[in-house]
Amino acid sequence: MELTNLKVINEVLSKNGFSFKKSLGQNFLINPSVCPKMAENALGDADYALEIGPGIGVLTAELAKRSKKTLAIELDERLKPVLSETLAEYENVEVIFGDAMELDLNKIISEHFPEDAKIAVCANLPYYITSPLIMRILESRLPITSLTVMVQKEVAQRMCAGVGNRQAGAVTVSVNYYCEPKYLFSVSKGSFTPAPNVDSAVMSLKIRKEPPVKVLDEKFFFKLIKAAFAQRRKTLLNSVSSGLSIPKERIKEAISACGLKDDTRAEMLSIEQVAELANCLLEHNI
Repeated sequence: MELTNLKVINEVLSKNGFSFKKSLGQNFLINPSVCPKMAENALGDADYALEIGPGIGVLTAELAKRSKKTLAIELDERLKPVLSETLAEYENVEVIFGDAMELDLNKIISEHFPEDAKIAVCANLPYYITSPLIMRILESRLPITSLTVMVQKEVAQRMCAGVGNRQAGAVTVSVNYYCEPKYLFSVSKGSFTPAPNVDSAVMSLKIRKEPPVKVLDEKFFFKLIKAAFAQRRKTLLNSVSSGLSIPKERIKEAISACGLKDDTRAEMLSIEQVAELANCLLEHNI
């Protein structure tokens, strides 16, 4: 079935009484070149696939062609009859329905994949849930090799900007702690139906075996990141003091102990410097 053909898509959706739901950010791909490239990148060093948000199954089909098994998690149960039809020819595909933000993904993986499986996560994510879902997957420390995801272009650029870059934000530092992000290619808004308002991009997040820095307390490390980048126009001294409710003098001492200047801004820091500052604040009971 030609799932990027608009006529075919409309026929399948109409037959199954499906209509787009704006609140779910549903935009289905109609550009035939995108999903094969995504699947190829995703399964480069893996032989099983976990897909989040299969939609009508365009990417699912490409993953199925290249994997021993593809498990897809879909939120919208109205797509049950659609996916039953579009994926009927693939015996190595299984679809479960539920919210990936609430499901126990580690449990799902242990129940649906072999213990030694090399699993890649692949997803075309709705814009409203991009960062929260990516961070949930990373924080869950799933036994996966990588995430290959399509997101809003601006989000991909920020995540892949590199720590210490002016484009970097809290999510840039957080993502780099868990994985190595790489911007793969852009996808124009005309590649979807209905067309979104902005362009998208596909990026690869290769899971690190170990974080690039040692931190005394991960929870505090991420709290510091959030506070440091919450008010980008402010200096690190002001934003951290405000965000963590710590007196400026104590923050100033820690900043100085790390060899940083009072006018340093969060976007100027390397991930090593962020970790050093977090550890310094903890060591001095600040």
